[in-house]
Amino acid sequence: MGLPFVGFDSSLCPQWPEKALMQVKNRARSRASMRFVFFQPGASPDMTAFSTLSLSVSARIFLSLGALSACTSVVFSAAFAHLPVFAGGVPTAVQTALSQQQFHSLGLLITGLVVWVCGCSRWWLAAGWLMLAGLLLFSFNLYARHVLGFDALRVAVPWGGAAWILAWLSLGAGFISRRGSKTGAA
Repeated sequence: MGLPFVGFDSSLCPQWPEKALMQVKNRARSRASMRFVFFQPGASPDMTAFSTLSLSVSARIFLSLGALSACTSVVFSAAFAHLPVFAGGVPTAVQTALSQQQFHSLGLLITGLVVWVCGCSRWWLAAGWLMLAGLLLFSFNLYARHVLGFDALRVAVPWGGAAWILAWLSLGAGFISRRGSKTGAA
């Protein structure tokens, strides 16, 4: 439990030793990975009081696409309320696609956070990619069918639902198969 610092200014933490401050500043400048520094209250002012969490490529993908999917669900919700195609009301299939997109966007964000905090696992990576596949095969397929009249991939809709089921099972399997945390604690 800690509070993230937004900047790496010595005025934020004057008790830092100069060497530790330079290490953090150098890490912040690195473009190889995004770094976050968390202060752990009650710990000594040396570098053991701080931990850095590297945001992996997979976590970045899942977090950014989860946020983008959540954003598009809000945009679609507003658009569907005003499109002339839906003047008589939004079809149940589109409402279902929208609610499932919102729910599984949160699932994708959770998966990204799990990969970021706990480290990569084949189960969690599978969960993230399956969540994305489900969004494309289920929600976006139904949108294309009802808004654009594109019906060629109608058969893929159940596969999207199956992908989501497997994604949630993979997420759970990742926790079950986990022996300890990233730091080695049991």
